[in-house]
Amino acid sequence: MSLTFAISPFLIIAFGAMALMLSEAFAKRSNGLALGTTIVFAAAGAFAMAVWLYGLEDIEGLDTLTPWLVVDRFSLFFDVLLCLGGALAALLAGGYLPEHNLDRGEFYSLLLFSTFGAMMLAAAGDVLTLFIGLETMSIGAYALTAFRRASAKSAEGALKYFLLGSFAAALLLFGFALIYGATGHTDLVGIGAALKAGASKQPMVVIALVLILAGLAFKVSAVPFHMWTPDAYEGAPTPATTYMAVAVKSGAFAMMLRVLLTAFGDPSSMSWSAGWPPVLAWVAVLTMTVANLIAGRQESVKRMLAYSSIAHAGYILVAVVATMRSQTLAGASVLFYLLTYTVSTAGAFGALILCGRRGAEAVSYEDLSGIGRRHPAAALPFALFLVSLAGIPPTAGFFGKWFIFRAAMESGLTWLTIIAFINSVIGAYYYLRVLVYMYMREPAAGAPIAVPMRSGYVTAALLVSALLVLALGLSPTRSLDVAVQAASFGG
Repeated sequence: MSLTFAISPFLIIAFGAMALMLSEAFAKRSNGLALGTTIVFAAAGAFAMAVWLYGLEDIEGLDTLTPWLVVDRFSLFFDVLLCLGGALAALLAGGYLPEHNLDRGEFYSLLLFSTFGAMMLAAAGDVLTLFIGLETMSIGAYALTAFRRASAKSAEGALKYFLLGSFAAALLLFGFALIYGATGHTDLVGIGAALKAGASKQPMVVIALVLILAGLAFKVSAVPFHMWTPDAYEGAPTPATTYMAVAVKSGAFAMMLRVLLTAFGDPSSMSWSAGWPPVLAWVAVLTMTVANLIAGRQESVKRMLAYSSIAHAGYILVAVVATMRSQTLAGASVLFYLLTYTVSTAGAFGALILCGRRGAEAVSYEDLSGIGRRHPAAALPFALFLVSLAGIPPTAGFFGKWFIFRAAMESGLTWLTIIAFINSVIGAYYYLRVLVYMYMREPAAGAPIAVPMRSGYVTAALLVSALLVLALGLSPTRSLDVAVQAASFGG
């Protein structure tokens, strides 16, 4: 089989984005772009699965892409995951944008180009390719955040995201420059080999690792590098928020795993005494605790979900730390958690979209008061996704957390597992608080009442998300087996 087949997911996303740009330029209306974008994402995801099933060992010429792009089961897993997140965001946009007079075709092209960058991050085997992918993904995300042009909150969130994102990218670039100076390599495998040979003892490498960790922590919105997240998520149109919460975060974690386990996978860099695991462990503790405590004090549901996204990054970091002793099991728990998090979070934001139409949009807890009784069809999916995010069985979110806790325990990180469990219990409070307002409260006299919208696109996204949440919760074994295969780099 030819090399073109191996990189077909990239080609489909790239040519699909250009085709949609041309169609939007010549068409008088942007009707159908959401469906077209969803089809492009579905096709790219299907081809990624086809490459997986065909077998990478039977494809000739993969070495010609090395080290710039590494097409392995790890990158193919993320191709499918990113396409799933992008498709759900496109469907949500198909209902949300026309409803709120934001229906401009460039939204869908930005989704596709940003996803192309995220896919490049997952497959990058060289810091140059990694940086190009990072900037491609980030620039699209900045533009999506500012898509609501008339909104001061949107402009403020985008400006904070852009400035802090540029600063974080500079830290990453400077860190990789120092690594190049210490090892003479820009490819991740070469850097890892040089560090194993003794280069990790150089002070320059320690400084570089600190800078790289800071840049990576920003991209996954970990505390204390999370300041941009609530404002960006709140100001962006909700489908853009959905995309950033699932696809951008997944791409960032793919980059983190690839960099830490390939370039900094030597015994010295992964040691508990002087490596990156203890640093990330305390970052995980801060991220979970700070985000959960602040999320419980929010009055905006959308802002609460933003802090919830930060807290989930903390749970995932627990498993990243556990890779120091069990790369396959802990790495698989990261991948499985990202899958469950994607469908649960996309569904939660989609349900929030469904609960309010233009002029009667659901924003605060009070806006949702009594909606469970007035509009049970809109409240039920919201309840399902919140229960999954809280980690309550038999939903996907329960097994996502279970596998992370198990990986951490088997790696000897009992104290970190206990802190993560306590934070998970704290997090359940603000998810269940939404249910209390939906089913046990009535709106105050004269208060604005959210009115659900009608959209086939949003309904389709919620159905897909709900089916996956239930399927992954009732039968997680097969998906976890796939994650285990993907967690073995190069396999």
